[in-house]
Amino acid sequence: MIQSVQRALRIMEYVGRHSGGVSAPRIAFECGLNRATAYNLLRTLVYENYLRRDANGKYSLGLEVSDRYSELTRAMAGPSTCGEFMRRMSAETGYSTFVARFVEGRPAVIEGSRSPHVEELIVGFDDGAHATALGKALLATLQPHDRARFLKSAGMRPFTRRTLTEPDAFEYDLAVYGESGVYAEMGQFKEGVGCAGVVVREGEVPGERIVFAVALPLEEIRNSWALLTQRLRNAAIELEPLL
Repeated sequence: MIQSVQRALRIMEYVGRHSGGVSAPRIAFECGLNRATAYNLLRTLVYENYLRRDANGKYSLGLEVSDRYSELTRAMAGPSTCGEFMRRMSAETGYSTFVARFVEGRPAVIEGSRSPHVEELIVGFDDGAHATALGKALLATLQPHDRARFLKSAGMRPFTRRTLTEPDAFEYDLAVYGESGVYAEMGQFKEGVGCAGVVVREGEVPGERIVFAVALPLEEIRNSWALLTQRLRNAAIELEPLL
């Protein structure tokens, strides 16, 4: 047996039992490791995104753990409906998940089963499309003149001090995120909350276009942007056949 692997797994098992995070000295003590060994293993696990370290120096499980679990559940029995997919994503990550589409020219939102952060985002909510990743992803599929018409009709009211309220600033924002295909807002809809979304299905008419997004604390979306974007792209591929 390779002892360093066993020690790393022991750390992950211990950290996994503490949802509020746990300090490095405590991890070292409970896992029977000297501090130098514990710190080396913790740095490696954080680097590989199997653990994450918060601003207070406490460690908790990282996104790679839920990715491995997601792969396991897909291998055993993949979800058969969009609703099941969203429930699974929310259960695995603890974050709110959303699907949106145009209904009679207005963005309509369907929410995942867990929504701890953005309760204000409700089905049929459309006057906040300019402030959410869901809305941005949907509006990005429109022609510029159609998008301008929508924004003029719906308005661009400020939800927070970060909300984009000018059409030119909004167009620039779409152009920047459009290069990667993952649209985001950082505290533009609600303070302390971020959201990222992708287009799942294109279509010749707006009613056929569907987007998927996840909402999470602002600090986490900033610290895990690269991983999050890849996960969203993978989710779009998995979700599209279920729609």
